[in-house]
Amino acid sequence: MKNHRRSIALISAIPFLSAALMMGLVSILPMQKAQATPAYAAQTKLPCAKCHVNPAGGGPRTDFGNKFQANGHKLP
Repeated sequence: MKNHRRSIALISAIPFLSAALMMGLVSILPMQKAQATPAYAAQTKLPCAKCHVNPAGGGPRTDFGNKFQANGHKLP
């Protein structure tokens, strides 16, 4: 009877152990940095720094960049 209870306890713990294992694996995978794409720069013929604080693009936007976004990514 003891072995039967132990087996049931182990079987019922499998979903929790699986979830813990998956969370552990996901947490050790390398994180990918978000990459800005130059699609809007190509569309508008403007440098990335026109809309972004960072001259390479991505990250916080300038006032112009915020207006560009608010205008549906069309030049005002």
